[in-house]
Amino acid sequence: MSCHYWIFRNSPSGSPGPGPGSRDWDRSLRAGNYPETTRYNYLLADAQLGRYLTEQSPDPDAADAAEDPCAVTRAHVEAFQGWMIETRSASTAVNKHKGLQQFFKWLLLDEEAIDRSPMQRVRQPKTPRKLIPVMRDEDTSKLLDACKGKGFANLRDEALIRVYCNTGARLSEVGNLLVADVDLNTESVRFHGKGAKDRRVRFGPKTARALSRYLRARDKHKGAALPHLWLAERGTAALTPNGIKILLKRLAPRPGWRTCTRTGGGTASPTSGNAPAATPVT
Repeated sequence: MSCHYWIFRNSPSGSPGPGPGSRDWDRSLRAGNYPETTRYNYLLADAQLGRYLTEQSPDPDAADAAEDPCAVTRAHVEAFQGWMIETRSASTAVNKHKGLQQFFKWLLLDEEAIDRSPMQRVRQPKTPRKLIPVMRDEDTSKLLDACKGKGFANLRDEALIRVYCNTGARLSEVGNLLVADVDLNTESVRFHGKGAKDRRVRFGPKTARALSRYLRARDKHKGAALPHLWLAERGTAALTPNGIKILLKRLAPRPGWRTCTRTGGGTASPTSGNAPAATPVT
């Protein structure tokens, strides 16, 4: 059986290009409400497998597989994963594994282009579990001391830091908060997590007080009409997650110091006396 859904054709940088199947599969992912970053990573995994088969694989039939996804075998995928672990990392190989699983599942079930997925019985790479360092209380205090003041930026930064440290949420989750996500009556905030999974998390009285002060100052800001919670100090633009990362690095009390933000798993130390409690949103 021959496929015409190959999306392995890629640019010299390894980014997925407009191959014959990329638009079709991306359309299917969009119909499934997959986030943009997830769709990109899935397409990239296929592009990188194709490039590996073209340029790196020692298998004699790799050239055929690089042209036709129906010719990809379990051995091709396992060799690709091993190469990813050696040249990148185990966690990167896991991401590629997940992307390829979805692509060949789409070919098998949706397109009926293959009779069996080459991902069947391919083990997901094991990754070492790393503990995220927890902020010390003195570091939290130093960071909050750097925000002291009554100006807009001071009030915003204190509220931002307290939300991060009190909830242990991800950088993107806090950075993308909307004003409507904050409920001061219940002292809780609604986070929009990965995979469209929302949850409501409680915060302590100190965080509630800092948010209340910031929201009062925000009401007088030029960008008050924006739905985003965090606003840039000047103009009418929102403060992006990347801008928040830069801001926290600038506020860091010493070189090499870790802030309480995170991009993956782990828990930051709370700055109030109340431990964060998650409540599913219904």
